[in-house]
Amino acid sequence: MTAAMKEEFVSEPIHPCPGSSDVQGMARGEPGFPRRFLWRDKEYALDELLETWKESGPCKSHSPEMYLRKHWFRIRTTDGLQMKIYFERQPRSKGQAKNRWWLFTICQPE
Repeated sequence: MTAAMKEEFVSEPIHPCPGSSDVQGMARGEPGFPRRFLWRDKEYALDELLETWKESGPCKSHSPEMYLRKHWFRIRTTDGLQMKIYFERQPRSKGQAKNRWWLFTICQPE
């Protein structure tokens, strides 16, 4: 992120456009990052994948195992925005089962 960008916390679901998922990522057992997605009724397209990382956490039933919880992506869109997006491996609740992709933050030029 450059000094001329302001990061804004969002934490809202995004909706992948059909047929836009990265099939190579899915072949590696990772979520297929959507190259196009909708957020607040506007379509955004991936220009560049800047960074990826994973987040793990302890088992929810208190056993000693660690589990992969989220896949994180920092991207630049074709209109120059930088976004941090994550994929939740387990939905937050039954009501949120369809919302697995989330826009965490967005950086817009000041």
